[in-house]
Amino acid sequence: MGATAAAPAGGQRRLPIIEAAIELTARTGWAAVTMGRLAEQVGVSRQTVYNEIGSKNALADAMMAHELGRFLAVVGDAFDRHADDLVEAVHDAVRDVLELARDNLLVRAIASATHGADTELVPLLTTQARTLLAEVEGVLTARVAAYPTGLDDERARVLIDLITRTVLSHVIQPSGTPASTADGLAWLASRVLEAPARKPLRYG
Repeated sequence: MGATAAAPAGGQRRLPIIEAAIELTARTGWAAVTMGRLAEQVGVSRQTVYNEIGSKNALADAMMAHELGRFLAVVGDAFDRHADDLVEAVHDAVRDVLELARDNLLVRAIASATHGADTELVPLLTTQARTLLAEVEGVLTARVAAYPTGLDDERARVLIDLITRTVLSHVIQPSGTPASTADGLAWLASRVLEAPARKPLRYG
């Protein structure tokens, strides 16, 4: 069974608060998100919001962790479906992540922020980027290690880093469909692994 997003730590109101914060950020921008507005939207007191979340920076961390869990669950499912074929696992993981990102509220907010629409959110994203990238690459490194790639650790790390950074770039600013991007990265993985994909390029 694939990985699933872990329930956030805290009380039973924590998740609704995080989800409300994501929706509010997408609708009005991060600068307009306040603990008071969240409390009103969720139907709890401001003190409850502070008790469950803490500071506004902690809220941003919680939002990112929540959505990252959803994306990593998709990746886990793709690898589980292709436990004997790394190229196809890469293909499905990339496609499914980009399809999820296409309609993701927080991704929309981040994309707007990176284009100057919400300057308050950009510093938070910058400080979190390295941590998030390391977490994603850690998960992928563990997954790829289960396949007989023929690559040493350093070369496997190069491939994982390239795929991860390319996918993140397409999450924020896609230049093709999820299927075509997945197709290209699966082809690249097959060349590096010297194990041609079982299926030809489907959309390229």
